[in-house]
Amino acid sequence: MADLQLYQYVLIGLLFIWSGFIRSGLGFGGSVLTLPFLLLIIDDPLVFLPLIGVHLMVFSLLITWQSQRRTQRAAVEYQQSASTIDWRYLRYAMMIMIIPKMIGILGLLTLPGPLMSGIIYLIVIAYAISYAFNRPFKSNSRGLDILFLVLGGYVSGTSLIGAPLIAAVFAAHVSREKLRDTLFVLWFILVLIKLGSFVIAGVDLQLIHHLWLLPCAYIGHLFGQQVHNKLMSADTRVFYRVLGTVLILVSSLGLVRIMM
Repeated sequence: MADLQLYQYVLIGLLFIWSGFIRSGLGFGGSVLTLPFLLLIIDDPLVFLPLIGVHLMVFSLLITWQSQRRTQRAAVEYQQSASTIDWRYLRYAMMIMIIPKMIGILGLLTLPGPLMSGIIYLIVIAYAISYAFNRPFKSNSRGLDILFLVLGGYVSGTSLIGAPLIAAVFAAHVSREKLRDTLFVLWFILVLIKLGSFVIAGVDLQLIHHLWLLPCAYIGHLFGQQVHNKLMSADTRVFYRVLGTVLILVSSLGLVRIMM
């Protein structure tokens, strides 16, 4: 990212503030709702995925630790279970996702950057259509569970944007009070696998840019924490419809730029 103009750095900083806000506010979606905009600045997923991956790990740990501390205090007071993580379902899901995850990582490391960007835009458009028409992904059978987890694992391997598919399955099987923390532990594991693959493959992890992008993401994280409970209890259909429409336009523009 050394050859960018000042306004491009400013846009990247703002987008990472946005990603931090979405991640802590909704519990998922920080990658899928940010990556299409970032790819309009630099059309190479391998530039941004290490940055997004490290942020996912850092804030997953932070949010889960904070939640565990609150729950432990409540457990001592009310003599309840202190765990906010469904380890049983987490292990089951990882067994299904691990092989598609590795296949996705292999594709990311071997396919050309513009082609991977095009695949990411197409995936985001599919998500965005479900948002725009208020038809979120829902799993209501074992077959769909496995299909969504396999696809989510593969997409997570290619681009870290498998959250909508994976979250749809977990929402059907994990209690609401454990869902957010269970997902954050899952994101941490999936990203750890991906970053380990990047290190082995010699991918530039953009370490110098964490010095200014982590604070940007933390600012968004603080805002997201403030509005998390309101977002969870509010009717967010209008928010998702507007965001879905914007993502369709942005991803379509990215596809057109790749094909020109």
